[in-house]
Amino acid sequence: MPATSRHDAVFAAVDLGATSGRVITGRVGPDQLVLTEVHRFANTPVRLPDGLRWDVLALYQGMLEGLRAASRGGPVASVGIDTWAVDHGLLDADGSLLGLPFHYRDERNAAAAERVLSRCGARELYAVGGLQHLPFNTVFQIEAHRATAQWPAARTLLLMPDLLVYWLTGSVGAEVTNASTTGLLDARTGDWSEALMARLGLERSLFPALREPGARAGTLLPHVAAYTGLAADTPVTTVASHDTASAVAAVPAAEPGFAYVSCGTWSLAGLELDAPVLTEESRAANFTNERGVDGTVRYLRNIMGMWLLEECRRTWERDGTPVALETLLADAARVRPFASVIDPDDPEFLAPGDMPSRIDAALVRTGQPTPDGPGGYVRCVLESLALAHRRTLRRAAGLAGRELTRIHLVGGGSRNELLCQWTADATGLPVTAGPAEATALGNVLLQARAHGLVGGPAEMRALVARTQELRHYTPQGDPAAWDRAAARLPARG
Repeated sequence: MPATSRHDAVFAAVDLGATSGRVITGRVGPDQLVLTEVHRFANTPVRLPDGLRWDVLALYQGMLEGLRAASRGGPVASVGIDTWAVDHGLLDADGSLLGLPFHYRDERNAAAAERVLSRCGARELYAVGGLQHLPFNTVFQIEAHRATAQWPAARTLLLMPDLLVYWLTGSVGAEVTNASTTGLLDARTGDWSEALMARLGLERSLFPALREPGARAGTLLPHVAAYTGLAADTPVTTVASHDTASAVAAVPAAEPGFAYVSCGTWSLAGLELDAPVLTEESRAANFTNERGVDGTVRYLRNIMGMWLLEECRRTWERDGTPVALETLLADAARVRPFASVIDPDDPEFLAPGDMPSRIDAALVRTGQPTPDGPGGYVRCVLESLALAHRRTLRRAAGLAGRELTRIHLVGGGSRNELLCQWTADATGLPVTAGPAEATALGNVLLQARAHGLVGGPAEMRALVARTQELRHYTPQGDPAAWDRAAARLPARG
């Protein structure tokens, strides 16, 4: 490891989201946890004739520029990478990438999911992987990829963070929290399910050996070290590479019975458990069992999240009527409560495009008035998300046999005071909001833990609680009004 004081270590966190990527340095000490963003770059998907793809080469270059910026601040103890889940790249026998990875919002996945389910039923898949049925789960994306000319040449499948680690180090592996989103990891054992792979006609050799958060993936390749200015022996530390797993690791919870909402493009709402819930009732309710740090289970559901609001804003910008977020939120606060609500999990909202028109269509179908301005759409989205948080967390608690005491809302959505307050009001539970940078904090803390600077999850969370800005919301208003609004929405699970 590069020379650095044990009590003054700096770690570089590469945090790639669905719309942007960042490199953040984190300084960790006994009562110190300070993040500095050193580089930000766009993550812009590219629509090619064969579908929607990630521009992974631009992401890699952005990451290298960020690591170069990090090196200018002094020695870096290690590098860790987290990204979104499910998407992957294929390598040929020479270790070369076979085409740009497909985007999980690509339309090809729905038909592929139907083909998989015709051969291996939903109950069988859930009994092994324990995953919420989503058309973009990796197991379905693989089925879509098998129809391409690239597939026969494929020798290794790497999820997005593992691909980037490979390009930095030359080392091949599969980090377990991200691997758990493929549908091919056994939710009980935490190992690849060779039986399910055989059932689906997949070669076991495609899937690398698993790595746990905290493992050393390798050191920088010489050309990477030369370009970035980092020391040649800088290690790349395996973190919880699914961004939600890193975010949950940084939830500043001390009490039992806490729930979390990791709110960004998606709202991931759920509980941290010691074992998966693989009952038929859980499958019917469409809950997922993904791996967390130290063998924990993130029992949750994906909710469409702030994607709805951001797609509305992109539509207004394209139409030449951009509105600042602060103005939108102020306008939303003045709109009549519960004028209209939607189900954020309606599949019609998944693809990019004109979100206000799709919200209008959903409201017309359910006999509700359409908003008469941007503030009305924002209020509709935020109240609907608060209701989705309520529905999801109550159902999770019932299925897992838990009684909830508090919600920790982390990620970018924690800055949205309306969403935080309305989540408290809808659920009747206190909400602790923050940290907004939970994913980067979890990434940095897991690197620091691997270097002996912090202990296990309880110690990491306590350090977050002592050092980060948190806000607290108590339930207000009329609970019956939320009940009446919820009654307008279709039941789920």
